[in-house]
Formats: sequence, C-alpha cells, structure tokens
Amino acid sequence: MEFKNYQEQAQKTAIYKDKLVYPALGLAGEAGEVSNKIKKILRDSNGSLSDQTRESILQELGDVLWYISALCTDLGADLDKVASDNLQKLFTRKKNNSISGEGDSR
Repeated sequence: MEFKNYQEQAQKTAIYKDKLVYPALGLAGEAGEVSNKIKKILRDSNGSLSDQTRESILQELGDVLWYISALCTDLGADLDKVASDNLQKLFTRKKNNSISGEGDSR
C-alpha cells in the first residue's frame, strides 16, 4: 500500500472535531505505548522479544501511522511528500556527514 492510499482510507475513519490537537495528542500517546512495550521487554524479558510482543508493537506502530496521517491531512499535507522530503533530508545529512548531532538545519 502506498502512503497516499493509506492517507485517503485512514481519513474515512477520522471522527474527531479538534483538528491538529486530537491527532497530535493521539500520536504522543501511541508513541508512548510503543516505548512502554519496549521498556517492558527490557524489564520483564531481559531484552528478549517474543512473537506476541513483536506483534503488539507492530499494532501500536499502525496506530502511530494513523495519527501521523491524520496530522498530515489536517495540515493539508500529502503523507507521500512528507515521507519523501524526510528521506531527502536524511540522505543530504548522510552525504554531508551530519546524520548525528543536533539541530534541524544540519
């Protein structure tokens, strides 16, 4: 599936009124759930990832994707372009040997 198609289909399931706010808070929450599941792998399983936990994390990542898509829609942005622009930025940083470090304008 391509991002454009995903974004169009995901938008059909959006039932919120507070543009930007709802998906931004949802994104933070879902990203936190991903982090929490990974934390529990370290705490409870000595870093060993079970198939069930892997699947659970992937489900949460799907929710993260939905909220990213919703934010893009609310901003009038195309998820394909956001992804493409991000890769371009990263490859430029790699070429300039500035992947690590701080700041948006590296």
